[in-house]
Amino acid sequence: MAARIEHLVTSGTFSLDGGTWDVDNNVWIVGDDTEVIVIDAAHDADAIAAVVGERKLVAIVSTHAHDDHVDAAPALADRYGAPILLHPDDLVLWDQTHPSRRPDADLADGRQITVAGTTLTVLHTPGHSPGAVSLYAPELHTVFSGDTLFQGGPGATGRSFSDFPTIVASIRDRLLTLPEATVVRTGHGDTTTVGEEAPHLDEWIARGH
Repeated sequence: MAARIEHLVTSGTFSLDGGTWDVDNNVWIVGDDTEVIVIDAAHDADAIAAVVGERKLVAIVSTHAHDDHVDAAPALADRYGAPILLHPDDLVLWDQTHPSRRPDADLADGRQITVAGTTLTVLHTPGHSPGAVSLYAPELHTVFSGDTLFQGGPGATGRSFSDFPTIVASIRDRLLTLPEATVVRTGHGDTTTVGEEAPHLDEWIARGH
């Protein structure tokens, strides 16, 4: 039986470039009754642990290293003895939040993570940040897009270490090429599908942000 997807929303702040904003983050837990992975340990390790329960936490996978996506990762990792995985291109952001703690292993394009018999493939999708990744699980008809693609368009690129042409290329070449029925589970807000977003690519490019 394929893994199932559980969803938790946690609240906190996002800080970068001298500003701080209140945010709600999606935390995705993928697995079965025995083992799970957590995608983006945001804000509240206790709340995430309440969902994980007594199951084995195979890994904490960070789609990128903005503080609102990784602030609870070390506490959760210590509680379960689980590794934190991050693309090395985002260490410059990680170090702003956790200067004395490094991730435990690197994510790389094409790496496969298996949990509960289900494989998720890492897609390097930079733009929102240099090391941003998405996680594609074809058996679950899902891609976890982090802050790369949302319902209605690309993630923000107006702050340090981000770039609009790069995020557009990532979305065009890595995400919109997935099957149209693929559910896009985002870092914030509502889910969408590849088919719902693909027709709007030219509009996003025209807006330029």
